Amino acid sequence: MTVHKIALIPGDGIGVSVTEAAFAVAQKADPDALIGTTLPWSCDYYLQHGHMMPDDGIETLRGYDAIFLGAVGWPAKVPDAVSLHGLLLPIRKAFVQYANIRPHRLLAGVEGPLRKSEFDILCIRENTEGEYSGAGGRVHVGKLNEVAVETAVFTRVGVERILRFGFEQARARSGRLASVTKSNAQRHSMVFWDEITQELATEYPDVTVTPYHVDAICARMVMAPETLDVIVASNLFGDILTDLGAAIQGGLGFAASANINPNRSAPSMFEPVHGSAPDIADQGVANPIAAIWSIAMMLDHLGEAATAIRIMTAVETVTASGIGCVHGAQKTDEITSAVLEALN
Repeated sequence: MTVHKIALIPGDGIGVSVTEAAFAVAQKADPDALIGTTLPWSCDYYLQHGHMMPDDGIETLRGYDAIFLGAVGWPAKVPDAVSLHGLLLPIRKAFVQYANIRPHRLLAGVEGPLRKSEFDILCIRENTEGEYSGAGGRVHVGKLNEVAVETAVFTRVGVERILRFGFEQARARSGRLASVTKSNAQRHSMVFWDEITQELATEYPDVTVTPYHVDAICARMVMAPETLDVIVASNLFGDILTDLGAAIQGGLGFAASANINPNRSAPSMFEPVHGSAPDIADQGVANPIAAIWSIAMMLDHLGEAATAIRIMTAVETVTASGIGCVHGAQKTDEITSAVLEALN
């Protein structure tokens, strides 16, 4: 039996409670599958040490099979530009976690805000370059002639590998892929993306690829989400589309995600994407389902598919009964206990 070493980074705010809940569910589903080590890297850690993680933090994480992150950020204590660029983003880039995967579907018993009830969308976001490359700068700060430049960086390697990942996911599902750009306005980077999409399409004759402008696919996700299956997009567009996906699936309390290193040369990282929610921290009202769904994705990635299925079956048994479906209706511990009971 394989035992997987997991780095647990509860982080900030509600990240602490949802990480505890998710790991308890994973251990109940299979007590022998995971060994977790908690790392206290967070905004409080930054205030004590002057950095979000130690200088050897990346090398420390390299020794684990996967990373499970609760949430990072507490703007009242540490600016987001410091906390994100000091922990989350360096991990994604150092471990080449270039595929951010977010599933969007309604769990049993959950009602989204749309009339449409049947959809199953897998959003794949490029995770290491594009609009979030961090290239640029500011000059003449505070003066009337101040200039800020933010340069999006798209490489052939980066674009091709995320598109190929999207094609492979589409091939494994329905054979339908939506590729998202804004090439009618961004004449260089997005035309480049479109061209590589068409080049790769010849290698995947069994996949039907449809190009969309980002504004058009936003409308389609609202008006006809059931017509979409796999979506692949750049860092910025993927970020926006996945928050829209979370909204139509019932809210951020159901927003699971995976930051994947597809060739497994380094650990992948799994996290709910609701953020640290400082306004409800320590109140015990955070919905742990997104975190539990994320840890199920982690187990599946680690080859524990049967355990992942058991967890998601338990989650949907709970949501079908009405527990965890409405924001604030139950406490974190109540939802977690219901999932643990359903595992029996």
